[in-house]
Amino acid sequence: MVFLISIVVFLFLVGFLCMYWIYFLAFRPPKKKEDDYLDLPKGEQYRKYDDETIRLCKVFAAIPYESVCITSVDGYKLYARYYEVEKGADLQIECHGYHGSPIRDFCGGNKIARESGYNTLVIEQRGMLRSGGRAITFGIMERWDVRSWCTYAYERFGKDKKIILSGISMGASAVLMASSLDLPDNVSAIIADCPYSSPLRIIRKVGSDMGLPVRFLTPLVILSARIFGGFDINGSTPLEAVEKTDIPILLIHGQDDRFVPYEMSEELKRANSKIRLESFPGAGHGLSYMLDTPRYERIVHEFLSDAFYRT
Repeated sequence: MVFLISIVVFLFLVGFLCMYWIYFLAFRPPKKKEDDYLDLPKGEQYRKYDDETIRLCKVFAAIPYESVCITSVDGYKLYARYYEVEKGADLQIECHGYHGSPIRDFCGGNKIARESGYNTLVIEQRGMLRSGGRAITFGIMERWDVRSWCTYAYERFGKDKKIILSGISMGASAVLMASSLDLPDNVSAIIADCPYSSPLRIIRKVGSDMGLPVRFLTPLVILSARIFGGFDINGSTPLEAVEKTDIPILLIHGQDDRFVPYEMSEELKRANSKIRLESFPGAGHGLSYMLDTPRYERIVHEFLSDAFYRT
């Protein structure tokens, strides 16, 4: 009997340690509290764009901004940077990716917005940089943060100013998940660059790429998110959200994305026939802008012009 109890206790401890390891690996926010925008992704897909990325980042980083703060629905302080190009202009809210940087992730996207005359609110995702939070939730809680920022913008700038939601990678999935929430009526368009269609599925995909036994670990991932992160990893998916929204959506995805499969955007497109999907052959994860900047800019301008005409 004592032996059986010992086995049960041992298995419990092993399971608990595995769950904490998963939390540490997947959900725990990074320790850095500064926007180290020159900490560029590694790999041959990114290396050839390093010089241009650094140039764009330095230009963006030199622009003055107003620091703003709100409180999340679960009580954390959230921060963003407000860049004003023209008083009274429409607003783009920009959401960076997993372990990302507002400056690095939007060095291109913010340039498009600035040159198009939009003011921008570039958020710092929960748990990263100055924003509070005990877990990165792959868009589950970040979608509510997006709604909170939309409410802030609505109250500060007024209902007659159009709001564009823009995100890359996890930020793209977060804005898609937010699309089915009760957003202010002036949220007029969404631009999602390389989103995943399901938080749990992207975790399983990355785990599989790392050679981990994902089938065995999946229940522990779900429990780890709940116990250590305080959220339900199955609480929402971009796929479910886009089925319910009428907000015009532009999906942009590189066909050589080795992190978030291009097929996930195709899946999102099939869920809502009104979605516009633009693929970039040969582009890696988040690199469509770098691969073909003129086409990327043209697509964004055309989409927003059409979306605003319809609204």
